[in-house]
Amino acid sequence: MRILVLNGSPKKKSDTKRLTEAFLKGLNPADEHEVHVFDIIEKNIAPCRGCFGCWQKLDGHCVIDDDQNEILDLYRASDVIIWSFPLYCYGMPSHLKAVLDRTIPLVKMKMVQLPDGTVRHEALADFSKIHTLVICGCGFPNWEGNFDSLRMQCKTCFGDPDMVCVPETPLLNVPAAAIVAAPLLERFKKAGEEYGKTLTLSKETIAELERPMIPAEDYIRNVNGGQ
Repeated sequence: MRILVLNGSPKKKSDTKRLTEAFLKGLNPADEHEVHVFDIIEKNIAPCRGCFGCWQKLDGHCVIDDDQNEILDLYRASDVIIWSFPLYCYGMPSHLKAVLDRTIPLVKMKMVQLPDGTVRHEALADFSKIHTLVICGCGFPNWEGNFDSLRMQCKTCFGDPDMVCVPETPLLNVPAAAIVAAPLLERFKKAGEEYGKTLTLSKETIAELERPMIPAEDYIRNVNGGQ
């Protein structure tokens, strides 16, 4: 199985990436799968120019000659794609959004209308075989209202993927919070094992992964310096 991880965190010491690494330990315990991890912040990926030159060539590549074309090749060849990133202004960080914007070469200009009336561009790649998982962490103590716009975008772009939206992720890099962070990382490892067997996550598993580590009032008090 080929797994592509698009890490959108700009930091070396990333909270969300720790969750994804724990998930991968469960998903790929014996290193039997081919895993490609891209730290997007380190790649040269320009913004989309909106030139639609890719629709003239229809070879699955962008006319901009940078690192995006390597991602596009792996994207089409992958069985599982994991979008891993922290929540920025209720969406993806801008450098990862550039990757998403520049997946336009994977569709054609031709439009098709789906049975529900939705209009989409005809796919150049076979997306039906690709399983997409979104892992997103945030610094809020809950997820109500904070992940809504991201959920809508990912549902539209990726065809209703499995999504895990985790609050309070800064606790993962606080030594004193290890007593609550370690169990969460273990739950992510177990979730990876589940995903490796079924290529999906149960609602119960997602609920466990998204459960705040500490009460909201305690988290807010700590963020505010104990005031």
